[in-house]
Amino acid sequence: MGIEEQKEEREVLDSIFPDEITDVSETEYRISISLDVTNEDGDDSEPPTIILQVQYPENYPDEAPRLDLSTPPNAPKHKHLDIQEDKARLLEALEPTIEENMGMAMIFTLVSTLKDGAELLIAERQKAVQAQKEFEAAQAEEEENAKFHGSAVTRESFLAWREKFRLEIEEAEKRRQEEMLAEDKKRRAMKEEVRLTGKQLWERGLAGKGEEEDDGDESIDVSKLKIEA
Repeated sequence: MGIEEQKEEREVLDSIFPDEITDVSETEYRISISLDVTNEDGDDSEPPTIILQVQYPENYPDEAPRLDLSTPPNAPKHKHLDIQEDKARLLEALEPTIEENMGMAMIFTLVSTLKDGAELLIAERQKAVQAQKEFEAAQAEEEENAKFHGSAVTRESFLAWREKFRLEIEEAEKRRQEEMLAEDKKRRAMKEEVRLTGKQLWERGLAGKGEEEDDGDESIDVSKLKIEA
């Protein structure tokens, strides 16, 4: 019974996939599945193709078919699909379909499910990349706007700014007072130098010094002065 159903299904698949199916043996074949993918802007790569390898066990369809996935030889690697890494995930996604169709021809349904699953996986990854780009663009715009609008003020940031401003004012006032004090001392020193008292001049040997040098040793004899009547 299984062999007859296998042959009938194989004939139907030939009519559905005339160019996509390739026999390996009487009970094994490969189906090439081209995925419908909308490329991102600027991406002109070819849509990916995956190959579903099917092997009938003796009791198929009462027994699940043996399946494997691969890519065409020398096929370029797609940026959002890697069969080596995604194979287990894609094959696991076929298990519910296999269980639902036990006892019936199921390969066409499996091909459709696999195609939809692979295309959905690529679309999800494309959306994730686009979301990341949009997030980075929004973040860059926010940082650019922050240059003009400044950071949001919180109570903590305001208190920190106020304390820093107070310290800066105190430091500036301290420097100003020190500069004023130094300038005042300088002015007072200059005034003291200019306005010396007579006593200070005498003590410093600056008063009457010239007259003494001019008189020399000459002296006046008071007894020789005559007083006229």
